[in-house]
Amino acid sequence: MQATKCTPCEAGTKSFVREEAEKMLAEVPDWKLTPDGKKIHRTFKFKDFISALNFAQKIGTLAEEEGHHPDIALGWGYCTVNFSTHSIKGLSQNDFIMATKVNELH
Repeated sequence: MQATKCTPCEAGTKSFVREEAEKMLAEVPDWKLTPDGKKIHRTFKFKDFISALNFAQKIGTLAEEEGHHPDIALGWGYCTVNFSTHSIKGLSQNDFIMATKVNELH
């Protein structure tokens, strides 16, 4: 999945059902599915705040290149990343593509 680029969801695109999302999780180590099955998330650990901030900035640059943006929370020693496809109110292939690419950044 690493060479794949995000593509805009076409009208009528359906979000993944829980079973599809769970299957896709096998391809993105350490990511977890939210209880409602509509997002995936991972918390990355760092030695200090600036390292977490630098990582968040790298994710931001990647998100702009791909046109698919996560919700990011960071603090001293951590950066939590959440992906979902807002336009379909759930998960799409793009979320797992981005999770793969974020793992590669780390």
